[in-house]
Amino acid sequence: MENNTSLQQQLLEAGVHFGHLKKKWNPKMLPYIFAEKKGIHIIDLNKTVDHLQEAAAAVKQIAKSGKKIMFVATKKQAKEIVSECAKRVNMPYATERWLGGMLTNFNTVRKSVKKMQSIEKMLADGSAESLTKKERLTLSRDKEKMEKVLGGIAQLGRLPAALFLVDIGVEHIALAEAKRLGITTFGMVDTNCDPNKVDFAVPANDDATKSIAIITNYIVAAIAEGLAERQASKDDDESEESNNENEAKARRLEAEAQAEAGRGGRRAPASADGAAPKRRTTTGTRRPAAGK
Repeated sequence: MENNTSLQQQLLEAGVHFGHLKKKWNPKMLPYIFAEKKGIHIIDLNKTVDHLQEAAAAVKQIAKSGKKIMFVATKKQAKEIVSECAKRVNMPYATERWLGGMLTNFNTVRKSVKKMQSIEKMLADGSAESLTKKERLTLSRDKEKMEKVLGGIAQLGRLPAALFLVDIGVEHIALAEAKRLGITTFGMVDTNCDPNKVDFAVPANDDATKSIAIITNYIVAAIAEGLAERQASKDDDESEESNNENEAKARRLEAEAQAEAGRGGRRAPASADGAAPKRRTTTGTRRPAAGK
């Protein structure tokens, strides 16, 4: 990761420091506001850097543990950026619409995902050919609708360990569901929001595409590092396990060889004609009785 000065400069160039109009501010954002300029609050980028690095360290550990971080951004300017970032690290995302109950009613949502996958399979393997043209068209339309909303969570088999939200005000339903289930939350928090509503608040402009892109990419880079370390650790474990198996096999073969050698050392030698020698009896020549 970059040093703080370099990162701060990048955030400045991306306009991360531009907040909302003063009249729209949330007083709880006061600790993160540097100044006011022309009626607009300016976010303190020193605070942004600190909180961004803290959030990045946390998501890295979550990814390293093998758990999922779900990205949520339904704002028009954030959709494409966030979906592409999430795909890069194979993480789930919701960028079209947040279905009420996507987390709190996860089992029902999973049924919808399975239905979507079933339709995809029917259309792909040709089994839908037996249907009428109208029925196939209906299936295709249903699949497209479900794909739009559920495509980002198709591979999510269980609840994610964390949520990353671009605008906690817009994504308030997702945030409420996560809090209800005790799921860790990360969020870009602008000057019009309450930073206390998320576990890891990153004070930043959540409206500008450049700002959204730089913050999201930083978080994704940390996730990628966590995944890489997890894979490296897994490779080391497999290598160590393989070495242990080889060592155990070598010890077992050595023990077998020593046992075989021990048995061979105790065996009596064969006679010249190859026959085993006769066993010696323990009774000797009887001594004649006295007086005879």
